[in-house]
Amino acid sequence: MSNFIEDLMGSIGNTVSKEMSSKTGINQDLITQMIPQVAPLILGGLKKQRDERGGDDRVDHILNKYGSASVLDNLGDLFGSKVQDTNPDPNLGGLLGNSGTEAANLLSKQFKLDGSMATKLIPMLAPVILGFLTKKRDQDGMGSSGISALLDQDGDGSILDDVAGFLLQGMGGSSQSSKGGLLGSLLGGLFGSKRR
Repeated sequence: MSNFIEDLMGSIGNTVSKEMSSKTGINQDLITQMIPQVAPLILGGLKKQRDERGGDDRVDHILNKYGSASVLDNLGDLFGSKVQDTNPDPNLGGLLGNSGTEAANLLSKQFKLDGSMATKLIPMLAPVILGFLTKKRDQDGMGSSGISALLDQDGDGSILDDVAGFLLQGMGGSSQSSKGGLLGSLLGGLFGSKRR
């Protein structure tokens, strides 16, 4: 997964953060720090859906429904419409469980953001991350099996160690902000109950 986040940030991270900053008024550097923290939550939600609700077919269904690669060409329009949303859903229709709301609250505290704006950030970033996954599946030749492997790179059933090393390097921000941020608080709780 660290390779995915590096690819995401290297390919479109600057454009995403610039466009989001222009639409939200949030400092671009802060958004650059947020993206590598929000992305693993969404990837982890996909992994849980895969593990509990139908395998690769379930992931394909979510990507086909919500992951249009075309959004990557119209980020300004996407963010413009999302920032106007008066009823944002940080839980992404259940993809993140209640952890989406918790993550929005932590974003608000960690980056000193207005709470109503913080609730919009995950719904703003989710189509970008899902669209980037769909692009990798369909245009970059990964296919469904490649996406499935990406969701748990070392095959041990846990998403935590797949992202820990990457985030501790501080990609997109300081290692301290990443280390003490969303992942430590949420990923274990969100995905720790999948083994029954």
